[in-house]
Amino acid sequence: MPLSQLNNEQNLAATAPLGHNLIIASAGTGKTSTIVARIAYLIHKGVNPSDILLLTFTNKAAAEMIERVSVFFGKEITSRIESGTFHAVSYRLLKKLGHKIVLKQPKDLKILLKSIVERRRFDQIESSAKAYSAAYLYDIFSLYQNSTVSLSFSDWLEEGESEHHAYFDIYEDIFEEFSELKKEFGYVDFNDLLILMREALHVNNSLSFEEVLIDEYQDTNTLQGSLIEAFKSKSLFCVGDYDQSIYAFNGANIDIIGSFASRYSDAKVFTLNKNYRSSHKILSLANRVIEKNPRLYDKRLEVTRDGEFEAPKLLIYEELFYQYQALSSMIKTSSNHQQDIAVIFRNNSSADGMEATLREQGLTCKRKGGTSFFDAYEVKAMLDLISVVVNPKDMMAFIHVFEYARGVGSSLSKELFDALWKLGEGDLYNGFFHPKEVDELFKKRPKNHQLGLFDEIHDLGSVSRFYNLGFEESFLSNPILKHPRISVEGAKFLHHFYKFMKHSSRIKNPQKLVNHVLSSEVFSAIADVLSTKRTIKKDGSVDENAKQEARSRIFRKGHLLKDLASGYASSERFLNALTLGSNEMSEGEGVNLLSVHASKGLEFKEVYVIDLMDGRFPNRKLMQKGGSLEEERRLFYVATTRAKDTLYLSYAKYDKIKKISYIHSPFLAEAGLAN
Repeated sequence: MPLSQLNNEQNLAATAPLGHNLIIASAGTGKTSTIVARIAYLIHKGVNPSDILLLTFTNKAAAEMIERVSVFFGKEITSRIESGTFHAVSYRLLKKLGHKIVLKQPKDLKILLKSIVERRRFDQIESSAKAYSAAYLYDIFSLYQNSTVSLSFSDWLEEGESEHHAYFDIYEDIFEEFSELKKEFGYVDFNDLLILMREALHVNNSLSFEEVLIDEYQDTNTLQGSLIEAFKSKSLFCVGDYDQSIYAFNGANIDIIGSFASRYSDAKVFTLNKNYRSSHKILSLANRVIEKNPRLYDKRLEVTRDGEFEAPKLLIYEELFYQYQALSSMIKTSSNHQQDIAVIFRNNSSADGMEATLREQGLTCKRKGGTSFFDAYEVKAMLDLISVVVNPKDMMAFIHVFEYARGVGSSLSKELFDALWKLGEGDLYNGFFHPKEVDELFKKRPKNHQLGLFDEIHDLGSVSRFYNLGFEESFLSNPILKHPRISVEGAKFLHHFYKFMKHSSRIKNPQKLVNHVLSSEVFSAIADVLSTKRTIKKDGSVDENAKQEARSRIFRKGHLLKDLASGYASSERFLNALTLGSNEMSEGEGVNLLSVHASKGLEFKEVYVIDLMDGRFPNRKLMQKGGSLEEERRLFYVATTRAKDTLYLSYAKYDKIKKISYIHSPFLAEAGLAN
């Protein structure tokens, strides 16, 4: 049993009676071992595995915990435990209840929202503030959903964005239309999953668990907190550390962990104090700084590692870029393996400088906190093309694909989809290949100046302008080509898409479907747009050799995607797996170049925390936008406690490009390393 491997503090927590238990697990104190032991203890005591729910913040973390429990009970038993992220668990449970869901990444749904926003006339509203862009409006609405369960969007905006008061009615109407469109096509984003799950739990008593375990409890936001409450479990086992709560920007509510003891009358609080990761001197530095923050619960980290270790070193440089060069040289001569070394940054510009100088030294690095493989435009385009085949109702994927057609924006893309939808009586494929006769194919929405709506005049265009382009008769006869705003280039792209759809309907195997995408004219056109944009020289011309190399890199990513598809029997499962887990997949090897947020939960023998200048770390700009010095201090604590043996802290006095002088971070003074 895992209990035999625990220390006394961990054992007391893992064997606590059913009820409301909070475990304060400080950095490196073995929280994962404690959770694994708790699950094993529950099963050993006779709790049915299917009555156990484990909620984590990554699917990888959940899989590792269940795998460790399986060593003692076997996979046949542990496979019955419901586990994963809030979103993955909600997705599975909703499907189990019969909900039909088309899960979409927020970054993709922004395109759908943009098509709605583009039809609004904000210039008719008198306001000193400029209306939000569609992308920012989506982000702020997402933050609203994560931050409150009681306020309307307008009331929530009033608290911090009152200068936008004149637009509130338009914003509300935009999201009302957005919500209706999502319902019509079954679209659900990550917030929607949790909201739907919470609503289902309020009306359905069939889903109940003997105990709900929550990892990283300090990072739960108000929406997630309300979902935990909706499960109505009589026993909670919440593991977290208020000193590592660093997601306030994403709605994380530290009051949830802070108020635990007062919210539950039977609450018991356990504290894990023995640190198994860092040396005494590293831990001492981290403690000195974090103790400046309010203490929500009593705790004091204790060192368990024996041996002689170097004290953390402060490295001071005269100039910013020279700092990066010097650190890269140190890393090159380090006796540690590259995978055991981490460079941790607070700002993306810091990472760019380090990445460049590491490459100068001939060192590879894997960067987490930047653009991942799955965020590459070509990968997203391939997945969108697969999505419209798997689900012809996927309007958003259609719109996303047509962003690459010249002269076709989000608004026109949506109109084309709507028209094909009508022509096919609810089926995109039939809209192309078996169109019906439809009156008022291109529908207008009533004018409403108060809500920013306006009319567009649609006079049907002549198809004759496309006769010399080599289109087959079946395509030329489609009423979709009568839309007056379709240009010749737009029609060519639409024809490429038409041929892609024509030959894809019978392909069920995901690997074959990816291969079909790669060989299609529509993806070739997309690759041409992307490779051209990436190789335009300063004089506006295109470097043709570089363009061919860019195209090759695009198609190499396509072949990697095809390899990933080999593990899936159906294209639908392939798409769902990537949507739920793409943020946890990464490429690359070498030195770990990590944002503080990406470093959380990891550990390395040798750690460099860079650019510790006041203004950069703490980030004063973000503090002015709603952050706090306490949050920045927690970020510093997380960064320093990633180090096991060696910790370097560095800053530069001057940036010669921006001509800015810096002083050291106040955290260095609090650590006793600077005056």
